[in-house]
Amino acid sequence: MHIGVLCVAGRPSDWAADASENYIKRLPRAWQFSMERIAPAKRDSAGQRKDDEWQRLQRHLKANDIVILLDERGKSLASRQIATRINDWQREGCNLKFIVGGPDGVASDCRQRATQQWSVSPMTLPHELARLVLVEQLYRAHSIIEGHPYHRD
Repeated sequence: MHIGVLCVAGRPSDWAADASENYIKRLPRAWQFSMERIAPAKRDSAGQRKDDEWQRLQRHLKANDIVILLDERGKSLASRQIATRINDWQREGCNLKFIVGGPDGVASDCRQRATQQWSVSPMTLPHELARLVLVEQLYRAHSIIEGHPYHRD
C-alpha cells in the first residue's frame, strides 16, 4: 500500500514541518508514505490557478489510486471510521492519495476525480495545519488498527 499526500502550498514553516515529520516517522514502512508539495500557480485568475494546479497534481495520480480530497465541505469522519476505511483499503492493496488544495481551492475536475471528500474540520484551516492534522490522523488510524494505546476512546 502506498499513501501519498499532495499539497498545493509554499514551503512549510519550520514548526509545521517539524510537527508533521514527528508523525511521519511513526507511520509504518508498509504504507510507503510520501508527501509531495506542489507550488501554487501564478496566474491572473483563481480559475486559471486552480486549473494549472490540477494539471500538475494529476501527474502524481495513477488511474487506480483512491483519491481523497480534503475540503471543509467534505464528510466528517471520526478517527475510528478513518482507521476502518484505511484498514479495508490496506487489505485490498489499494493506493491512497490525499489532496490538500491551494489557497483558491481546487478545480472542478479535481473534485470529480476524487473518490471521496473528507473534512478535517468545518472551519477553514491554514494549509499547514490541515496537513498536520491529516498526518496525525493517519498515525492515529495506524495505532487503532494495531491496537496501540495512542488512541483512547
